[in-house]
Amino acid sequence: MRSPYKSGMQGVFQTAAELTHRDFIVSLTARNAFGADLLVTDHQCKRTWSVQVKTNKNTSANFWLLNASSETLISDSHIYVFVGLQGNQRPKFLVVPSRVVAANVWKDVRPGGTFYSFSRETKFDHKDEGWEDAFGEPSEPLPEEIAAAEPKAAP
Repeated sequence: MRSPYKSGMQGVFQTAAELTHRDFIVSLTARNAFGADLLVTDHQCKRTWSVQVKTNKNTSANFWLLNASSETLISDSHIYVFVGLQGNQRPKFLVVPSRVVAANVWKDVRPGGTFYSFSRETKFDHKDEGWEDAFGEPSEPLPEEIAAAEPKAAP
């Protein structure tokens, strides 16, 4: 049986891989970093984002659990990536700005505690999975980055 910790880490790595595939620079944060699993930037470091990843181990769940800070953690540069794992297939992603998450947190107060969640059915303006809406296109690499990446001729 897969532990929730392993599913969560798989979601973080899948999100990092997807952003890298989309040509962004991605770093994992220390596991105790508040509110951010990933730090993302373009090649010229002109745009940066903090990314909170929430993962379900399958795509049949219609919500993701959050923490209480999701109601107030709002920033143009803070993005949530909700991941639905699908075994060995590419996961399903839903990329959502923090302002949309904060406005749509569902709060369930029970005798055992208060639970916060975000529904897969939340309506907001986005195309496909929402990557381009949240991150746009990465900027072109600087000429010195291109030169540094080219193989050097042997002397």
